[in-house]
Amino acid sequence: MAKPIIDTVIFDLGGVLIDWNPAYVYRQIFDDEKEMHYFLTEICKPSWNVQQDAGRPLAVATAEKVAEFPAYKEQIEAFYGRWEEMLGGPIAESVQLFRDLHAAKTHRLLSLTNWSDETFPVALERYDFLQLFEGILVSGKEKMIKPDLRIYQLLIDRYQIKNPSRALFIDDSMKNVFGARAAGLHSEKVNSPERLKEVLSDYSII
Repeated sequence: MAKPIIDTVIFDLGGVLIDWNPAYVYRQIFDDEKEMHYFLTEICKPSWNVQQDAGRPLAVATAEKVAEFPAYKEQIEAFYGRWEEMLGGPIAESVQLFRDLHAAKTHRLLSLTNWSDETFPVALERYDFLQLFEGILVSGKEKMIKPDLRIYQLLIDRYQIKNPSRALFIDDSMKNVFGARAAGLHSEKVNSPERLKEVLSDYSII
């Protein structure tokens, strides 16, 4: 079956173009890998971090979590206190594909990311390739997160994507892919440079 003509490519950032992993910090804090796993799955777990991506202040989230698990006060405070150390840097091969696409000037390039509005400026300052996007929609600033249908619609409206069926959204989470498809966008899961290249080729973007 022939793929549709695509004129707009929308990238997620974390896990697609930027490496981010709390374990980079917590392997320095915990001697026991099992205890680290417990901490990151039961205490400062992904569903807790996502609430900050939706706009909850970091200080409020940290204070509430410390009150809930006082024995882990120092470890909890390290989550956002040492957040910058969780950034592993650009995923080099994927970013190069993005840069090549930007240089070709054949497609509009946008980004939709679940990210705290308080920490996103760090990435903006650190990674120059982010300046190449026509626009970036940050969940924490908008107070809504993927896969909420409203955030995809906001992206479509704000950047005047006149024909969503000619836009491709790339994300490393399948639930976010499904959310994008529900909004009328084409969407594919990507979690490696090899997969990104495959997707871009399949849609005749590169």
